[in-house]
Amino acid sequence: MSPSRRSPAPDKACIEAVDLARSAAVEIGLPEWVGEHLSAYVEGDRVVTHLFACLDPAYSGWRYAVTVVRAARAKRVTVNEAVLLPGSDALLAPEWVPWKERLRPGDLGVGDLLPSADDDDRLKPGYAQVPDDELEEEGLDRQMVWELGLGRPRVLSEAGRESAAQRWHDGEGGPRSAIAAAAPAPCSTCGFLTPLAGEFRQMFGVCANEYAPDDGRVVSLDHGCGAHSEASQRSAPAEAPLRPVVDELGYDHIVFDDTSELELVSADS
Repeated sequence: MSPSRRSPAPDKACIEAVDLARSAAVEIGLPEWVGEHLSAYVEGDRVVTHLFACLDPAYSGWRYAVTVVRAARAKRVTVNEAVLLPGSDALLAPEWVPWKERLRPGDLGVGDLLPSADDDDRLKPGYAQVPDDELEEEGLDRQMVWELGLGRPRVLSEAGRESAAQRWHDGEGGPRSAIAAAAPAPCSTCGFLTPLAGEFRQMFGVCANEYAPDDGRVVSLDHGCGAHSEASQRSAPAEAPLRPVVDELGYDHIVFDDTSELELVSADS
């Protein structure tokens, strides 16, 4: 078993060098920014760090840390370093994030460039390996760079297609938007839908209705809006024609003064 590590013994001269440490803190700040002495921490043999409160309003909760040392068999204490360190309640800047991770949709403006990394998993080479000579076992693709007749060095990978499909389906052009919920029919039955090519054709198309809110945008087949090609105009229900009212329950009591005509009618019958 290895012997236990010995704790450094506090050096009296270094611990008492508060004024020396304060003067070093004033040099990296201002006299009015160096507050009260907070504590002294023993770093090692004849090495002590003094902490002072920071009164700078821009560094609330920070502390001036001044480390003093004394050489072996020396009487004079010297300053090793003086820095400004955050405390437990210090105001800190947010964690640095690379610019590629800070970008959000819509951040790219006119004249801005957004290069794609060589190892972008959304892309893959858009060519087939074609040897220069049939006799060569290894050849370079110097004849063409193509994919289905399109001269693009890179095309979407499977990960890129899945990411785009998920983003489009969950967005405003998907089935969960408010306008799709109120649509009379889905886009799959609309004559203004232009299907995409490739695997995207199974789920997405482009709206070609100039009066639709999604004109020129990618929409899912189960999306929809009120500008559907087969939507019929909603008209008010026609009123039923008036029918004559016939009272079949009531009757009128008629009294004839001359009953001779009634006798003639009864005799003829």
